[in-house]
Amino acid sequence: MKYAIIFPGQGSQSLGMLSELANHYPIVKETFTEASDTLGFDLWALTQQDQDALNQTQNTQPAILAAGYATYLALTHQHDLSPVCMAGHSLGEYTALVASGALGFSDGIKLVRKRAELMQSAVPEGVGAMAAILGLEDSAVVKLCADYSGWGIVEAVNFNSLGQVVIAGNKEAVEATCQLIKTEGAKRAVILPVSVPSHCSLMNDAAMEFKNAVDVVQFNQSNVDVLHNFDALKATDVDDIKAKLVAQLHKPVLWTSTVQAMHNMGVEKLIESGPGKVLTGLTRRIEKSLTTNAILDSASIETTLEDILS
Repeated sequence: MKYAIIFPGQGSQSLGMLSELANHYPIVKETFTEASDTLGFDLWALTQQDQDALNQTQNTQPAILAAGYATYLALTHQHDLSPVCMAGHSLGEYTALVASGALGFSDGIKLVRKRAELMQSAVPEGVGAMAAILGLEDSAVVKLCADYSGWGIVEAVNFNSLGQVVIAGNKEAVEATCQLIKTEGAKRAVILPVSVPSHCSLMNDAAMEFKNAVDVVQFNQSNVDVLHNFDALKATDVDDIKAKLVAQLHKPVLWTSTVQAMHNMGVEKLIESGPGKVLTGLTRRIEKSLTTNAILDSASIETTLEDILS
């Protein structure tokens, strides 16, 4: 069976995540210990005990990276896997790069922490917003955002599945566009509980500063292809990896195209490595012929390995 491994992004975190997995696989706690040493505080304790701290962007991003990578290490602790490729949604792209060997784990933790800090400081609290649009064609959402003529910006930023697009920008512009989108036939237009309007041009300055952080980190060309959010393509070299990561900060996440690209590469199954099963749900709406396994606990590891190694 041809399979790919995918990693979730921000929003998949939950208090107590990976606790069952940690009881069966020591590598989970070991991974979080390495992350904690890098950050200078106990990341595992935070994920298990403090919901408010976990939901702060500067903590969420390293926590999601550590969780996705620890899950991957648990999955591969006894068996070498041969995925066709890897990919991750937004922040999950960094987890994919770490798992593929293109980026060191400690470097990845430091990089996403910096990314989160820059994103949080780019737009004052209450100025930006994001909203999920359900039940309208992607092209219609893009056009409605482009046609907005009031104050501020609003852009389509996450193409998550067919008929599910996230928009982001200035709060007033996002709210006004949501009202317009509802009159155009969308099933729902829901403001998301986030403080940072990710992947839109409000992140342009943050992206320029983030480039300085990315440029000093060592990346490698790995043996496993990673498809990037920016264009749903693999990078041609290390410099291309860096350019795609910087672009991702202020450009849309093309997740629908990424899943379709994996399907076109012959992938039959997607394995979601990390907390939750958000990407598993999105996959069903993008390409019904793809089967999915979400690694949620030790039992799902055993089931997944039986599926792909039998």
